[in-house]
Amino acid sequence: MKSQAIAVDRHTWAQMRLLWLAFLTGMLVLAQALTAQARPESFADLAEKFSPAVVNITTSTVVAGRTGPQGIVPEGSPFEDFFREFQDRQGDGDRPRRTSALGSGFVISEDGYVVTNNHVIEGADEILIEFYSGEELPAKVIGTDKNTDIALLKVESDKPLPFVSFGDSDTARVGDWVIAMGNPLGQGFSVSAGIVSARNRALSGSYDDYIQTDAAINRGNSGGPLFNMDGEVVGVNTAILSPNGGSIGIGFSMASNVVKKVVAQLQEFGETRRGWLGVRIQNVSEDMVEAIEGLETASGAMVTDVPEGPAKEAGMEAGDVILSFDGADVEDVRGLVKQVGNTDVGTTVRVVVLRDGKTQTLKVTLGRREEAEAVPASQPVPQGEPQEKEILGLTVAPLTDALRSELGIDDGTTGLVVGAVDEASKAYEKGLRAGDVLTEASQQKLLTISDLEDRIAEAKEAGRKSLLLLVRRGGEPRFVALSLEE
Repeated sequence: MKSQAIAVDRHTWAQMRLLWLAFLTGMLVLAQALTAQARPESFADLAEKFSPAVVNITTSTVVAGRTGPQGIVPEGSPFEDFFREFQDRQGDGDRPRRTSALGSGFVISEDGYVVTNNHVIEGADEILIEFYSGEELPAKVIGTDKNTDIALLKVESDKPLPFVSFGDSDTARVGDWVIAMGNPLGQGFSVSAGIVSARNRALSGSYDDYIQTDAAINRGNSGGPLFNMDGEVVGVNTAILSPNGGSIGIGFSMASNVVKKVVAQLQEFGETRRGWLGVRIQNVSEDMVEAIEGLETASGAMVTDVPEGPAKEAGMEAGDVILSFDGADVEDVRGLVKQVGNTDVGTTVRVVVLRDGKTQTLKVTLGRREEAEAVPASQPVPQGEPQEKEILGLTVAPLTDALRSELGIDDGTTGLVVGAVDEASKAYEKGLRAGDVLTEASQQKLLTISDLEDRIAEAKEAGRKSLLLLVRRGGEPRFVALSLEE
């Protein structure tokens, strides 16, 4: 009986294993089926649903007439008069001409607000919006922002217009499907598909936050929408990287989270109103970490100058390292500029800075970035005969009125002027050149050569391997960590 029971148990166990394997196989097949369903078989439904809100934009501009046969024959050629007479007969001559340009855009409200790129409509005398249905309406400019290359237009219609909504671009992941719609090369409405190739790309602007995509974007697509698979606009197609002017699979769309804020301000004020801290800043480099007491990593933003403005009123000083802004860590200059710009004008924020090896918290009430920055107050100038001395590969002399006049330096600037730089020195490698003005060393003012020598001695005594210099060139300040090793 006992042997029979064991045999039954073994038989039952074998059946259970078979059932378990069958279950696992079924789950694997189901997972594969779900994965297959996750891949879109077609983008047709999305294109059909949202294409009525995508528009073609035609702009018209009057330009000055040609003054001669430019581009046809070289200036001074014996055929120049012949071609000029030919152009005059054709009615060209010097008369103004009207030129046209094409772009794309999309409607964001039923009452006719349209988003596009600033470069699509910049300088245009007339703007015409063509809808998917073929209907055409004139548009007026509500506001533009060159920093993000965004423009907001408005058309008047006697009926509600189809529109699309912005999505959260921060949720777009590398590898997600996206589709671009627009008017490439003036061919009319067109759809292309691809994926998000990269995030947080920067091209040239302080507020750049581009989504890179391999969806085909060509000339004429500018200003058109980049959709996610939920039909939300996650980007505005703006630029391409191409050696020949055509799509090679590297396109850039300004992230919708940037565009939404710009559009809201343009709609309310007709212009942007970005927060302004009122400082000049630069990135913290690896070699500055050794030169700045209390700094552990190459992060934050180094303050190079504090003109009259919000930061100066709050007590910020040149040489401070901004570590945190409004509760968020500051990684670099680009990040800080975006943080400040996205904060409302008039907001009071806490800014944590590193100064003399210790952190301090300053309360700054932000101004408006569009306002002009004032010139910093002047410093007293030491009197006496100038003297020259070579220090760390630099030939320096106190800055006098005569040198200021000769070099075209502002009257309020004080420090040591660089007369020459040894090309074999570390100073030359760091980019220091004749005509530069050293205004601070170790975040202390420089008025005499002995001031610089004292700062060098103090740094060496403290065991530091480099000296932090504040250098001005053409009025623009920057910090340089200069090695003290010979």
